[in-house]
Amino acid sequence: MPTASRFAVSHARDARFTRGLRAFFEYRDLGIHAATDGRVVAHVIRAADGADFASQPHLHRTSFQLVYVLQGWIAFEYEGQGAVRLEAGSCVHQPPGIRHRELGHSDDLELLEIVMPGDFATELVDSVEEGDAAQATG
Repeated sequence: MPTASRFAVSHARDARFTRGLRAFFEYRDLGIHAATDGRVVAHVIRAADGADFASQPHLHRTSFQLVYVLQGWIAFEYEGQGAVRLEAGSCVHQPPGIRHRELGHSDDLELLEIVMPGDFATELVDSVEEGDAAQATG
């Protein structure tokens, strides 16, 4: 029997952003992780002021990952897809385990990300192309 989810609401007026997985981004938890007992995480991510950008090829151990750009732009390189630039209104489903790396983003970037499970592992890889070694990072 599935665990019941709890009601959650998050208002922009109460938003608090903190540094997270990537030092050049700030994350706003939308309360979905707690409401679903960790089955799903949803957060708004924005570019952090004054933070230096750096991106290592990596993959995430997920069952579902969706990114929707709210404002600005972000560019990724994806395994088997090449470079993809997402702009405000763009949405991407990143299949489980797809190798990727960020190529850059605008200073005003803001995006919504939804991931299952809520606690997922990220592994560094040598390149976005399959066949290179992966290293767990947490």
